[in-house]
Amino acid sequence: GGKMAARLSGGENRLVSLPLSRIRVIMKSSPEVSSINQDALFLTAKATELFVQYLATYSYKHGRGKEKNALTYSDLSHTAEECETFQFLADILPKKILASKYLKMLEKEKQDGEVGEDDEEEEDEDET
Repeated sequence: GGKMAARLSGGENRLVSLPLSRIRVIMKSSPEVSSINQDALFLTAKATELFVQYLATYSYKHGRGKEKNALTYSDLSHTAEECETFQFLADILPKKILASKYLKMLEKEKQDGEVGEDDEEEEDEDET
């Protein structure tokens, strides 16, 4: 059960590699959550771990990583942009653009009085 899983905090036979205490803190930060069942905590941690593995593997296989034998940020952001499964991560993994390019875009928007193609991302940034 969950209690056993949580106790295996060291050694090779650890069932989950993400820190359960940190995941509990994140789960508790939601106002709807009052108490967290140990099994729910463990399963959330395991599911998160598997999801991150899947995201990384997919990005590596479909990115330029294979050439360089490395996984890059741009591989991850490209996956978030192109793959429907991961599109909900697009705000968290935005495409990197140069500050100068961004400032030019903002200038152009002021002049045109309308918003460019990336306006959704910018609006989201204001909220945080």
